[in-house]
Amino acid sequence: MRKFETMLLLSPEFSGEQRESVLGALTGVIEREGGKLEVADHWGMRDLAYPIKKQTRGYYVRLEYLAPGQLVAELERNIRITEGIFRFMTVQLEKEVEAENV
Repeated sequence: MRKFETMLLLSPEFSGEQRESVLGALTGVIEREGGKLEVADHWGMRDLAYPIKKQTRGYYVRLEYLAPGQLVAELERNIRITEGIFRFMTVQLEKEVEAENV
């Protein structure tokens, strides 16, 4: 298992319920593909450095999880087809991590 971090930029027009629905779906992908979500850190609404799709604000969320390498491809595929996610970036934090109770 490897440790990854995915940063998401969500639409500012989403209500709290819509954000939780999107994040729940992404968490489901992580768990279904054999990963384990460690942290879902909500950074909140922030101003953007430049407009993206005519929006000047966005809601930031950071997901930190343990996963096999192929899970990232499936997670990013789901992110791309989800309405309301402007940008995302995934980075590998640690190469090999011992997963307890995965």
